[in-house]
Amino acid sequence: MTIRHCWMLILALLAIVSPGCSTWDDLIVRSQSPDKATVEDNAEEPRTKLVGHMAVPYNMKPVRVEAVGLVVGLDGTGGDPPPSPQRAVLLSEMQTRQVDKPNRVLQSPNTAMVIVQGILRPGVQEGDHFDIELRVPTRSDTTSLRGGRLLETRLTELRVLGGQIHEGHLLAKANGPVMVDPSADPEQDKVLATRGRVLGGGVALKSRPLGLRLRTDYQTVFNSSRVANAINRRFHTFDRGLKVGVAKAQTDKSIQLLVHPRYKDNIPRYVRVIRAVAIRESDTQRMERIEELKQRLSDPRLAAEAAIELEAIGTEGEKTLIQAIGSTNPEVRFYAAESLAYLDRREAAEPLAQAARDEPAFRVFALSALSIVQDFAAHDALRELLTERSAETRYGAFRALREMDPHDSLVRGEILGGQFSYHLLDTDGPPLIHVTRSTRPEVVVFGPDQPIRTPLAINAGNSIMVTSTPQGELSVARFTVDEADQKRIVPARVDEMIRAIAELDGTYPDVVQALQEAQTANALVGRFEVDALPRAGRSYHRVAGNTNTASEGEPGG
Repeated sequence: MTIRHCWMLILALLAIVSPGCSTWDDLIVRSQSPDKATVEDNAEEPRTKLVGHMAVPYNMKPVRVEAVGLVVGLDGTGGDPPPSPQRAVLLSEMQTRQVDKPNRVLQSPNTAMVIVQGILRPGVQEGDHFDIELRVPTRSDTTSLRGGRLLETRLTELRVLGGQIHEGHLLAKANGPVMVDPSADPEQDKVLATRGRVLGGGVALKSRPLGLRLRTDYQTVFNSSRVANAINRRFHTFDRGLKVGVAKAQTDKSIQLLVHPRYKDNIPRYVRVIRAVAIRESDTQRMERIEELKQRLSDPRLAAEAAIELEAIGTEGEKTLIQAIGSTNPEVRFYAAESLAYLDRREAAEPLAQAARDEPAFRVFALSALSIVQDFAAHDALRELLTERSAETRYGAFRALREMDPHDSLVRGEILGGQFSYHLLDTDGPPLIHVTRSTRPEVVVFGPDQPIRTPLAINAGNSIMVTSTPQGELSVARFTVDEADQKRIVPARVDEMIRAIAELDGTYPDVVQALQEAQTANALVGRFEVDALPRAGRSYHRVAGNTNTASEGEPGG
């Protein structure tokens, strides 16, 4: 066989195994990866290479921050902690802060040493707030943390090596009133009584950057720059008024990502959309891919990923998504509407509101998507959801409205006593009171002028009592050692009681305890709910024909 015949044979083989190859990229073999979002090993190489084919995300795991802290203001339920590495760390911190006679402070029955923990989510930004968990160490004499306040505590990543606690970089700070489950009885359930939470009490001191890491076979400066440029053609943000791309190629292996404002509360989705961005494709290729995605979008089994790809395409994918919200299939309609919301299209409002009302499995995502649509259609849809029977739909709609516009007069509310957010909503629907044990201290009362049944005698923390008078009013009184007693006589209404407790320096945990005891005493005329939040992870059951659905029920619905 001559050399000429050899070359002809090689070219013929290439024509068989690589039809349509037009760039060097088409000849690159993808690296294998266990990442679930990649194309299956035996799948055909796609005509359009996406970011996800070349890169995987990193910094997507939450970071636990910890410290040893001091709770003060207890009513004789604290205790002197035994010698331990934790006590040594706390004493050192107190000496650094120039606390006078720190050992005597720790010996007081009105203080307690606690282990402080918090979680920094992926993409957390400097200044973001997060919840703080508290617990007393084992072998502690502390019987309850109720009524206490956590002093400012510096949070780091901790490691125990050689019997000693080693601190990492300072990542956050925490302080605030401690919330203990009001039902916890120190004599019957010491564990529950000695655990608490400071809602939104942690503040991140540093932002956690997101990033992409190129797969092994693609780790070159050229590819890193190519991926970053592809992302920046789709996403940008503003830095001091200047338009900048969200991606920056750092090395031949990694790309750093800024969080786009529209996705700040949905980092997992942001990363999914980023990975669905095309590295490069012609107008003709894009039109062909959109037509293919249109077919996939009509199939409920493929609709979620098809919608993500159309969202990643951007403006040119909107027409297909708008057509899909007219589908009779609830899955197709929802996934298309969700992507339209992140593209800021008003057409998303009605189908997302319907999903929030009718389908618990979609509710949390539908409300989150509605909150980012900057249009009156989304605002009006959320206001209508405030009157629904479902407690989590109503409170979820409230949260979405507040996220959409915190200055909206309907949901703006006020800060009572500098302690917690209070929102009295003049809405229709059955009366409802909602409090939180996560994210931020907040009381939301749906429906004004809710009465309180008397007679009544309840506690609001360690120092405040609420009792009814012979005239049917409420006496809210504060009794504190070495201080004059204080008292307020107010009408027997929920709003008046909450305000009176705050005026007497009551904390958010005090208000929550009063409301829970009032509920137990059957003194509230409406529902009382705690953390009735829409949640992810519910099952969506696709049935024959894909026209009817059934989902797990909701708590407190």
